[in-house]
Amino acid sequence: MANNNIEIEIQVSVEKPKPLIKFLEKNGIFQSENRQIDEYFSPIRNGFLEVRPVREWLRLRDVDGKCSINYKNWHFDKKGKSNYCDEFENKIESMKQMKKIFSVLNIKSIAVVDKLRKIWTYKDYEIAIDSVKTLGDFVEIEYIGKNNKINPKKMTEEMVNFLKKVGVGKITRNYVGYPFLVLFPKEAKYEIQ
Repeated sequence: MANNNIEIEIQVSVEKPKPLIKFLEKNGIFQSENRQIDEYFSPIRNGFLEVRPVREWLRLRDVDGKCSINYKNWHFDKKGKSNYCDEFENKIESMKQMKKIFSVLNIKSIAVVDKLRKIWTYKDYEIAIDSVKTLGDFVEIEYIGKNNKINPKKMTEEMVNFLKKVGVGKITRNYVGYPFLVLFPKEAKYEIQ
């Protein structure tokens, strides 16, 4: 995540993931491989799903027993595309207790995303290869550099160009995120890059 709680990332599916994996094995720094179970929540009143595109996500994540809470507020342009979001994340001690708090506050579970994630770093990027149950394989690239004055649109264009140079073939960008794809697969809109 970039400084000031701003996250700049892309989520794509690629035609040929092998060239990217080979590139990362040779040039990147392998960080981890883990199973992530993400459960998404929404207030019962004025729920996040009432707006299109969905702008807010509240997530509890379990990675091998290590838990965190995350809130994202996406910023979309007039065409419904986003290049960044405000992101706030923190560790939590007990997933069970957090779910009890949510229940008392009338915040309900709306979706679960179960994925196997392999993560590398390369220069100012964190690159994740995700195998998501029921959805398939995706690539997420997040800017992790220290420059706070990066233009999000320009940075996401650089990420797409990086993938093109690596030779992944057709790149299909997803602007709505995994929970939306799980909940509303027929509403998902993709864009070929």
